[in-house]
Amino acid sequence: PRYAEMAPAHVAPAVAQLLAEARAAVQHAEQAAPTWDSFVEPLDDANERLARAWGAVGHLHAVIDTPELRAAYNESLPQVTQYWTELGQNLALFEKYRALRDSPEFERLSAPRRRIVENALRDFRLGGAELAPEKKARFGAIQEELAKLSAKFAENLLDATNSFSLVIDDERRLSGIPEDARFAAREAAQKDAPPGSAAGRWKFTLHMPSWLPVMQYADDRALRETLYRASATRASEFGKPEWDNAPLIASILKLRKEAAQLLGYRSHAEVSLVPKMAATPQEVLDFLRDLARRARPFGERDAAELKEFARRELGIDTLEAWDYAYAAEKLRKRQFDFSDQEVKQYFPETAVLPGMFRLVETLYGVRIHEAKAPAWHEDVRFFEVRDASGQVTGQFYTDLYAREMKRGGAWMDEAIARRRKHDRVQIPVAHLVCNLPRPVGARPALFTHDDVTTIFHEFGHGLHLLLTRIEDLGVSGLSGVEWDAVELPSQFMENFCWQWEVLQPMCLHVDTGAPLPRELFARMLAAKNFHAGLAMLRQIELAMFDMRLHSDFDPDTGASALELLEEVRREIAVLVPPAYNRFPNSFSHIFAGGYAAGYYSYKWAEVLSADAYAEFEEHGVLDPATGARFRDEVLAVGGSRPALESFRAFRGREPRVEALLRHNGMIAAPSA
Repeated sequence: PRYAEMAPAHVAPAVAQLLAEARAAVQHAEQAAPTWDSFVEPLDDANERLARAWGAVGHLHAVIDTPELRAAYNESLPQVTQYWTELGQNLALFEKYRALRDSPEFERLSAPRRRIVENALRDFRLGGAELAPEKKARFGAIQEELAKLSAKFAENLLDATNSFSLVIDDERRLSGIPEDARFAAREAAQKDAPPGSAAGRWKFTLHMPSWLPVMQYADDRALRETLYRASATRASEFGKPEWDNAPLIASILKLRKEAAQLLGYRSHAEVSLVPKMAATPQEVLDFLRDLARRARPFGERDAAELKEFARRELGIDTLEAWDYAYAAEKLRKRQFDFSDQEVKQYFPETAVLPGMFRLVETLYGVRIHEAKAPAWHEDVRFFEVRDASGQVTGQFYTDLYAREMKRGGAWMDEAIARRRKHDRVQIPVAHLVCNLPRPVGARPALFTHDDVTTIFHEFGHGLHLLLTRIEDLGVSGLSGVEWDAVELPSQFMENFCWQWEVLQPMCLHVDTGAPLPRELFARMLAAKNFHAGLAMLRQIELAMFDMRLHSDFDPDTGASALELLEEVRREIAVLVPPAYNRFPNSFSHIFAGGYAAGYYSYKWAEVLSADAYAEFEEHGVLDPATGARFRDEVLAVGGSRPALESFRAFRGREPRVEALLRHNGMIAAPSA
């Protein structure tokens, strides 16, 4: 993508032209013979051109959300949504795919192509192809409205996040906050003020690299509460009315339920699970409740320990939500004698990325080199993946630092997918995006161990795209992979962040160049499952809220999503936030992302990833032969076969939950 040349003014005319070409291709496909070469491939060509161009616009909307780009995106969004809805409802194409599936040619197709045809038939049914005309029209209108509401949800959250800042002019209030976080806050204050006028001022925001050090380290409890409340009430009735996401949530839930019922399902959750590994909402809820049962004794122990420590050592009689991270950091320092601040000195970006690349090169027999390509921001870097013969097999961008006008969180997405186009193979290209601390002064960016784990996670997704060998678009890379298995490669990569053989060569002190001391690593490892019970219960709480919201919650009764979340917390949580917390209003995973009725997939896939990693533990975590098998049986095959088949092919058996429990220190849970 020629990002440096793209301008908001290009969006509308480009989209209009590509839509016209795509519609012409649809008309041609409707009249073509029901064969792969006559109608599937030409239609894929036109749709890919549109999807790649619109994907570039959507990517820029997420990473440099200027007013002009936002306006251009929202202007074209309804037209693009309408096209994909029309395509999904096209009965003539549905019949064409069905004719291909029932023809002798189908058995002659490769296994990946047969899976593409089967997936297409499923997706046409889910897209409303079999609906009566009046129901099709309503279904299409719902999809268009949902796209607008999701985009608005994300924009409200970004605007609410960006609108808050707190300038401190009393240095005593900064007690406990690490020097690098103070330096960044001082730089932020200087950036906003005329030269020389920001001396003795520090600016804090709700962006994670600014917000989190305050929550973890600031001794000023009132300061922590101020930033906690500002974050917990983003995009709610406590701010600007036009940024309140609560009405959008209500509308999204009603429309999703109506769309599901038009298709003949009882709930959006049932629709969502059709292309996933899990069969029913009840199966997911049973899975989550079983994990909660196993994790609860550990979560209760963690919470009791934290409250007692805060009371005894910190003088905090009633532990509040704005105290959790602060008290936990103090307790971890007391128990294991290290802090995140100490550890991050050994994780400069200049050592972390090369170390991660060496790991991938060892396991998968590739080489990674920095290269040049047009980018959207000066922070962006570009890399190439080469095979053993030196051939470029994939490329990726990294955009690691937080900034204004950039969506929060971390993600990987696809710029280009691998496919064969006649006599050449199209090289896959990925975006790896995070919101980590940027370099301060002359020092490189410093990452916490959690930050490093985030980078490894997103690169795991990237490898799923970059190392595929499948050459058909619909099942190449992540395409066609069940959503509740798509986190397997990403969570799998996280495990290597706890291996001395991996960390030792990539951890160099930013000032001295000294390697990570083995005894500090031992303390980190001892602390690995510090409050793992609380962390797991939190993930289960969110997953159960999401699944119940989209299965048994009735938005037509007037009840709110917040009320349901409070009900779920009564069942699952052991630490409950204050009543003013409006977490649903910032839960963009399910209201502005692809995780609606799918947030459970993090835990579902973690069972697969932990069990897959256990194979490396048995044969050597840096064993190239095991790495080659994982690449060949999981990463390389993409969505060309069911994820469970890929897991079985690698592991030689069905997945088991024991590895996950062992990795979280819960294998001997009292209730198990």
